[in-house]
Amino acid sequence: MSREPPFTVGIEEEYLLVDVATRDLDDDPPHALYEECHALGGGQVSPEFLRSQIEIGTRVSRTVPEAVADLKRLRRIIVEVAGRHGLAPIAASTHPFARAIQQKHTDKDRYVALAREMQAAARRMLICGMHVHVGIDDNECRIDLMNQLSYFLPHLLALSSSSPFWEGEHTGFKSYRLTVFSGLPRTGIPERFASYGEYQRHVDMLVRNGLIQDTSKIWWDMRPSWRYPTLETRIMDCCTSVHDSAALAAFVQSLLRMLWRLRRNNQQWRVYADMLVNENRWRAMRYGTDDGLLDLARGELVPFGELLEELIELVREDALALGCLDEVQHARTILKRGTSAHRQVQVYEQARADGASEREALSAVVDWLVRETASGLEPATATSLRATG
Repeated sequence: MSREPPFTVGIEEEYLLVDVATRDLDDDPPHALYEECHALGGGQVSPEFLRSQIEIGTRVSRTVPEAVADLKRLRRIIVEVAGRHGLAPIAASTHPFARAIQQKHTDKDRYVALAREMQAAARRMLICGMHVHVGIDDNECRIDLMNQLSYFLPHLLALSSSSPFWEGEHTGFKSYRLTVFSGLPRTGIPERFASYGEYQRHVDMLVRNGLIQDTSKIWWDMRPSWRYPTLETRIMDCCTSVHDSAALAAFVQSLLRMLWRLRRNNQQWRVYADMLVNENRWRAMRYGTDDGLLDLARGELVPFGELLEELIELVREDALALGCLDEVQHARTILKRGTSAHRQVQVYEQARADGASEREALSAVVDWLVRETASGLEPATATSLRATG
């Protein structure tokens, strides 16, 4: 059996940039904003597909608390720089009322090519996500753990949900983002492969025929990273609360270590039919944590709270070993007070009950998202900003 993987962790988040006066998205923020964020963030802040989006990526970290400290630093840089331009970032997977068709894509070769290839599907991509990379440096182990972690992807989605609104509509979903993302090819629950070699043969066929340039164009809910020796979990919505981001990253890291321990002992998590895992994925999109998911071993629908307690106990040993038990246990707080999606809907419904118009209520949601995105961040002082640049 190979040695224990490093289980390093990195977090990527995508934010939307709103005009604080109109609460709508700014479809063409000043280039100086991106340049300053990139410089102050030490190259860890970059444009995304749409000009109204901005992306961060933490340093490779040994622990989740270390990665989250970097995440807070990067969020704060964007909050402060955007504020000087009359803008603010919101960490949510959709904007409450912005129109996708009005957005402009970033003028980079890869984004121009994506827009040309995907056409109307790309024009709807007004969505943001959170990606968690965990270091697994053995190719065979990475594929094996990808096969097994698929079972838990719906649970992670339910805890992260932050996209209940789409173009002014209360969709009834907790994560509407994935209904938009499914318009692209090579999305959804990842394929299962018997070996890394089998995975590579499938990828090579697509590359050889010019269908993709590399595996960055494989947009599964989880994939072997195309740049790093990591497994990249991509199903999560972007968490508005940085503490919720920490909980999701900790769960991904701890689940992978738990599955590695099974593998070390010549065991594995049972692999279930895609139709059953996809049923849970749909339920997580629609209901979030409000309704149960199928416990596939029992063959029963089980309340999410019960499943969460089982998950926490399942990874307790691993979370302790990795130094992130507090972050894992924060999931109980998410369940108790609601995900970002729940809280956005509460703000909207309260505003409507208080006599606000539809647009005013949706604007109140934007205001809440602006505040919550910036909450819990240490001020990025001029000294610390110079140091990170």
